[in-house]
Amino acid sequence: MRLDVVSIFPEYLAPLDLSLIGKARTEGLLELAVHDLRSYTQDRHRTVDDTPYGGGAGMVMKPEPWAQALEDIAGASVAAADGAAPGRKPILIVPSPAGEVFTQRLARELAEEDHLVFACGRYEGIDERVLEWAAGQYTVRPLSLGDYVLNGGEVAVLAMVEAIGRLIPGVVGNPESLVEESHSDGLLEYPVYTKPSSWRDREVPEVLLSGNHGKIAKFRREHQLRRTAARRPDLLDKLDVSNFSKTERNVLWDLGYAVVDGRAVRRPGEQPGEPSGE
Repeated sequence: MRLDVVSIFPEYLAPLDLSLIGKARTEGLLELAVHDLRSYTQDRHRTVDDTPYGGGAGMVMKPEPWAQALEDIAGASVAAADGAAPGRKPILIVPSPAGEVFTQRLARELAEEDHLVFACGRYEGIDERVLEWAAGQYTVRPLSLGDYVLNGGEVAVLAMVEAIGRLIPGVVGNPESLVEESHSDGLLEYPVYTKPSSWRDREVPEVLLSGNHGKIAKFRREHQLRRTAARRPDLLDKLDVSNFSKTERNVLWDLGYAVVDGRAVRRPGEQPGEPSGE
């Protein structure tokens, strides 16, 4: 996979040289380039922003430096795309609080792509015409980490690149760890423990020491459901539970949910995540 990141603070992306993503780059699993947007300016001050039309606070990123940068990257992509699917556009990801929420499902989808380009906005954002114009060469995807505002897109890009990159085969050493972690199946991950088995008067649950894989799997699944109901009931609301076992359905009932048409529906008078006492 090829990744290009455009930013006025290229040094902000230095953490991508570290840990598993850095190792993946060294081993050739990821090809990643960071581009300084100011390199595509034409004035001696290397200006990338100007005042907004219509008034208002803050500054807006000028369109021409972005067009120059994105044209340069798209041209390089075409030159290197001998084995790519014909007519396939790179994905242009624009971190924005006004974008679609970035999720694990979306990370899996993007991990299947050949080429991702990240446009790190600053100030009040990028001139909207850039996104309209870029649609001729890219599939444009404005994405948001969540319902809050950051100073720029770089922090979001660091998170997205790690979430996407670790799903590429070979990046994470043990692929089984990807199957069991939070959001891999729509639920939060179960609690984990390590040695010693007794620590400050707190014991590891006995079932995890039993060696009985069936009981361990049941324990973990139950705690996935309980943790999700307590911390992220919105995930249960969206989950397809039509194939849940009787045991899993009993856990949902204990948590205040009934299974209706393949969905977990809160029973009247029950609070999510709290055992019903029945």
